[in-house]
Amino acid sequence: MPLRKTAIALPPELLMELDRMARMRRESRNRFITHVLEEAVRVRRDAEVTRRLDELFADPELRREQVSGAVALDVVGTDWSDESW
Repeated sequence: MPLRKTAIALPPELLMELDRMARMRRESRNRFITHVLEEAVRVRRDAEVTRRLDELFADPELRREQVSGAVALDVVGTDWSDESW
């Protein structure tokens, strides 16, 4: 994926800490900051999905339907013995 450059201003203490952490991981500053930002975006996206699911399942009728469906599937059972972890 092609990269695009951007400039940001950081306090010197934060930049020193970022550099220290990048060195610990044996990554460039750029790669380390990219990893941190990717994780922040993923966490934010996951939190939004969770919030929307919580909102959806707050509906008592829908919650009952989901629980009923899960119980029915549990009764049937699934053989997970061939799953590799």
